Amino acid sequence: MTKIKQPNSRHCFICGVENPVGLHLHIYETEPGVVETQYIAPDHFQGYPGVLHGGIVAAIIDEVSGRAHMGGADNPRFMFTGKLEIKYRKNVPIGKLLKIIGKAGRSKGKIAEAWAGIYDAETDELLAEGTGMHIDVPNQQIDASQLEELGWKVYPD
Repeated sequence: MTKIKQPNSRHCFICGVENPVGLHLHIYETEPGVVETQYIAPDHFQGYPGVLHGGIVAAIIDEVSGRAHMGGADNPRFMFTGKLEIKYRKNVPIGKLLKIIGKAGRSKGKIAEAWAGIYDAETDELLAEGTGMHIDVPNQQIDASQLEELGWKVYPD
């Protein structure tokens, strides 16, 4: 399976490489419309002992579902979330390797649907999942010619 690394930003809470309180996720496209990442949640993101806070779970699902529609680094599809529905199936543990997958769904015009799930990387058990309705960021809001200067680029692992 060929993995194509998606860009990161400098300051995004989920993928920002310079965000001192961020998650620093590196997201890879494994096939068109499918992305994946791994994460070990630290203690300071727990809700109650041993469990990742539900808000962080939702933030991860939000990001990874939207990233499924992003495509390549040369012409990214930037989207914001219009609606997000989360299903918390089991407690998501901290300190344990998680596998996170996002899959693009229907896309019509400027609106797209996507799904993301967080799995226990050892057992492959689905711990949490969600669906998002994402909307294209208006062209005038992001100058695509300035992306690298804005810190949006593929950083080495």
